[in-house]
Amino acid sequence: MSPFPVHPSGLRWPTREWPEAEPDPDVDRALLATAVDRLLAQPPELGLTLAVLAVHRGRIVAEGYGTDTGPDTTLVSWSVAKSVTHALVGLLVGESRLDLDLPAPVPAWRDDARAAITLRHLLAMTPGLRFVEDYVDAGVSHCIDMLFGAGQADVAGYASALPLDHPPGTWWNYSSGTTNIVSRIAGDAVGGGEAGMRSYLAERLFGPLGMVSAAPRFDAAGTFVGSSFLYATARDFARFGYLYLRNGTWEDRPLLPRGWAEYARVPETSVPDTEDFGYGAHWWLWRDEPGMFGAHGYEGQYTLVVPSRDLVVVRLGKTPAELRPALAAVLRSVVQAFPRVEPGS
Repeated sequence: MSPFPVHPSGLRWPTREWPEAEPDPDVDRALLATAVDRLLAQPPELGLTLAVLAVHRGRIVAEGYGTDTGPDTTLVSWSVAKSVTHALVGLLVGESRLDLDLPAPVPAWRDDARAAITLRHLLAMTPGLRFVEDYVDAGVSHCIDMLFGAGQADVAGYASALPLDHPPGTWWNYSSGTTNIVSRIAGDAVGGGEAGMRSYLAERLFGPLGMVSAAPRFDAAGTFVGSSFLYATARDFARFGYLYLRNGTWEDRPLLPRGWAEYARVPETSVPDTEDFGYGAHWWLWRDEPGMFGAHGYEGQYTLVVPSRDLVVVRLGKTPAELRPALAAVLRSVVQAFPRVEPGS
């Protein structure tokens, strides 16, 4: 797997503002411009792009926005928030407040087969719990019911009450309910309800990164809805991606535990081949680019981390599911415009 490149010596970190530059001479500028221009032209086959930017070697080298959108516009994450939840868990594991391999601390599971579920199972989407991740058919979707129906006041309580359909660790099922259970576990570890988690995220994650726009949403039970609801600017989503590009370090100091960024991109072997992407620990894996991983969200939200090219790409917008393959192809063109990192560089 491609190693994580280091932050360029002498370049300021983007905590307060992003360094900006023209693409380096070894970048395929024509390919990059064509891909970005195509996104911003808003062709019907790609849906609506509200923001796109590329960070190469620590500097923003391409950036553009849709109508009524700009660098200061906060946009919804949808499931990009799941990868932020991965970082949140990492912080708590690093503080020895959570353990990946102990039974998940969910009181409702103590006396039945769900007691075998661990936090590692939850992060890999293999707890074995029943959950239908559907965004259209409210009649069958647990996701819609959880976020907008019967479960919206207590998203983790809704998801954790669902039965076990498979032994933990044997069956992969992408589930927003699973992430919200993780969010509740993290919230209990932090303590203080919504106020406690808001403070923790600000002090331990968003503040150190300079993600001043980041605005998490909570349910009535005080749980961060880590499956879906974080608002931030494209530049702040890029800061989050840059944390993982730099192997969990920031300002040349460890922020996430050692190995946590690598853990995000370790493939879960039970993901079926029919999936367009592989899956790690709350991050998607792009199989055609070694070591590349992404935070993906509904309607085409992407924060892509490409260690092999020292690159972060962010795209935010509104693209229906049936158009996502075409959108992914254009994002691949953006990635391919940048050179691979030379061994030892």
